[in-house]
Amino acid sequence: MNPRERIAAVFGVWDFPKRRNRSQRASSWTASGGSSETDVAETFDGEASEAAARYARAIFDLAKDAKQLEVVEQDFVKFAAAWKESADLRAAARSPLIDPQEKADALTAVAAKIGVSDLGRKAIGVVVMNRRAAELPTIAAAYRTLVARERGARQVEIVSARPLAEAEKAAIVESLSKQLGAKIEAETSVDESLIGGFVARVGSRQFDASVKAKLDALRLALKSA
Repeated sequence: MNPRERIAAVFGVWDFPKRRNRSQRASSWTASGGSSETDVAETFDGEASEAAARYARAIFDLAKDAKQLEVVEQDFVKFAAAWKESADLRAAARSPLIDPQEKADALTAVAAKIGVSDLGRKAIGVVVMNRRAAELPTIAAAYRTLVARERGARQVEIVSARPLAEAEKAAIVESLSKQLGAKIEAETSVDESLIGGFVARVGSRQFDASVKAKLDALRLALKSA
């Protein structure tokens, strides 16, 4: 059984659907108890759903067996960057109107273009064929959390109002590491709306040290005074 079949088997999709007409695809998916792309798109930005966690675990197990944990981790880093940069990619992934096969072809083509590995492309293809394309960022984040835990670390996202200097990043990581009692692997990004400071997210927990949060708290205090 090849990697794509092994991933599919976890979710009961042994044979990928051939090109069928829209009514056939709709009736087949409804009968199987699946949810629509529209439903999934409503939750893709939130905490990992149960389904996203299962996909991440299945991909993790396959990558571990193939000794490609870090390879697939970098695949998801590349794909996440493309997702963030391309509004067209996000729109296509979220659209319930695009044929799943056509969507899988398009997204795996994007993955190939940005250098995603064979296993990474197959994993993305299975996710898309199972109408979970909108949850790819959540699946990627859950996968990276599993890999970090495998290394004995915690995955942390640090969002700052401006790019952090290495010394600033190191100080934040050291502080979080002490608070969490674990080694930290940090990914950084910039959000100018924070005005200043930073926000650190660890799973469902959030440490908000942004100027925006302080101003919001001040406004609330003034209103209730």
